[in-house]
Amino acid sequence: MYQNSCGVAAASAGGCVEIDRECQNLISKESQVPAIEHDYSGFDIVKATQYGAFSRVKELIEAGYNVNERDSETVTLLHWAAINNRKEIMAFFIDKGAEVDAVGGELNATPLHWATRQGHLEAIVILMNSGADPTLRDAEGCSCIHLASQFGHTALVAYFIARGVSPDLVDRCGMTALMWSCWKVCNLDPTRLLITLGASPNLTDHQGNTALHWAILARNTSAITLLIIQGNANLNSTNRRGETPLSMLQSQIGSVWVGAKVTEKIRENLNVSRSRTFLFRITKDKRLKWWCMVGTPFLAFYLAGTILSTSLLIIIKFFLLVCLYVVLHYAGQILYDDRLMALLPINVYLATKAWMYFTWFIYIMPYVSVITNAIFLSTSGILWYFFLKSWLGDPGIIATSQHLRFRTIIELAEKGPSGFEPTNFCSACLIRRPLRSKHCSVCNHCVAKFDHHCPWVANCIGMKNHKYFIGFLSYLVIMCVQLILGAVKFWQNQPECNVTGLSSNLLDTLTAIGQCDTWVAWVSANALFHSIWVSMLLVCQLYQITCLGMTTNERMNRGRYSHFLSNHGKSPFSKGPLMNIAEFLGCTCFGFFKKEEQDWLTSYDLEKSIERQPLIRHKDNYQYV
Repeated sequence: MYQNSCGVAAASAGGCVEIDRECQNLISKESQVPAIEHDYSGFDIVKATQYGAFSRVKELIEAGYNVNERDSETVTLLHWAAINNRKEIMAFFIDKGAEVDAVGGELNATPLHWATRQGHLEAIVILMNSGADPTLRDAEGCSCIHLASQFGHTALVAYFIARGVSPDLVDRCGMTALMWSCWKVCNLDPTRLLITLGASPNLTDHQGNTALHWAILARNTSAITLLIIQGNANLNSTNRRGETPLSMLQSQIGSVWVGAKVTEKIRENLNVSRSRTFLFRITKDKRLKWWCMVGTPFLAFYLAGTILSTSLLIIIKFFLLVCLYVVLHYAGQILYDDRLMALLPINVYLATKAWMYFTWFIYIMPYVSVITNAIFLSTSGILWYFFLKSWLGDPGIIATSQHLRFRTIIELAEKGPSGFEPTNFCSACLIRRPLRSKHCSVCNHCVAKFDHHCPWVANCIGMKNHKYFIGFLSYLVIMCVQLILGAVKFWQNQPECNVTGLSSNLLDTLTAIGQCDTWVAWVSANALFHSIWVSMLLVCQLYQITCLGMTTNERMNRGRYSHFLSNHGKSPFSKGPLMNIAEFLGCTCFGFFKKEEQDWLTSYDLEKSIERQPLIRHKDNYQYV
């Protein structure tokens, strides 16, 4: 157990604290008056302020009560109005000359401090617009951004930074808002928000602790992962006790609160000081690992086909295939991290397609007509066009800048807490969310008219590339079917195959095909498999677009969206099958349909909250005396 100079106690066991109960000392313990009260004529001005009895407050002020009069604890009326979020009364007091930065109470805090502790965004907006200084410190040495971080008021942290408060502002003990967030708040926000807005993870407090030190002391898994993976926090920063984050984490490898990504990063740093063997250099060379990931599916496909093509017994072939899988599985665990594993599906697709080309040109081309070859090559070229547009094209990423983020935060804050609901605000990108958009956790972007993230093209599917994705699926099915038909031509022209058509006995036909040329059979089996599941995906996509007027995300999560619930589960965007498909494809059918292009990048018309959980809840925890 140790204690820093600010009196913050930290045990080695750690633990995140969601709410600082010491703030309750700001309020006296007198009994509460019943909530339903209509006659305020007997209230003094403090009680009238606390209960929001504006008419009584106005009556007493106009009768001569000094708006800056302090009670026995030097607390002003504006303090009580701020802590209870009495917006109308606050505006009235300020209009009557109330001192916005008046210091009072046990903690020598300003009204802005009091409102911040309770998370009252509306009160903070009023005070800031009236000139309140958010950088003033209370008796504990904390400014408002530190209090907002301690209590997990993410929207307040965003608003203070947008209004010019430095994210690296330190309190009396040298602690930043990021340090407080890592120590006090288990949730991802506001830690993620602070890093996004430029907070440094490597500043140290007066004890030499960084934000990562505090996150480890609190066993704050989300903060530790975020600081190391996204924030590039220094693992070797030494505090006054001689501890580094690396040494603190090293002894905790295997604990439930130390994630897999963090464990991998720790082992990477520990291996830096060790002798670098040839095997170590191979496993740590990022470029080599990338090329291994690209080449593995190509090699695996070829080796599997080669094993099947041998004249060995079936049981031996099966054994060799199992061995191949085991070797690839464990090699993948050694060589590939999560980032590289995310590239596996697209590499599998490219490898399968490459071997299909090889099979067509080497085995099938001599046995089909020139026209058939021309059709195969032309459709294949179109497939490549749609694939590249789906893979490398912009799906509809909602671009932003730091200036735009600040402007958005201020605009939404002045609308009240509802402005920071996920309906309106993405806490990861810090942008105003257009209708039908969604944040992709894989790409870490908000995408307009988000459909899904497709691992087979390693990209999101959204407003700008959805129709190319449909084209990709369609022509992929066509290519697979063409290869299967070409393989049938190949088998029919091989005398030793004895395959002139579909036999009445399917098993005999498949046996003859396998004995004729196992490689062609292997590639054809892959083409058949891909044609089946891609056809199913294509049909599902077309059904959603044409009949439902929904994206995949909307169909799967319609229960989370109010505009679907209020429409009995139906899409309010559907205009009928013909209009839906025409609008999706952007065609007018020679003027038969009127082309209406909706810019989903800038459509913000929301009736109600889409998602149920807001970024910040409106707190009705008024403090009565």
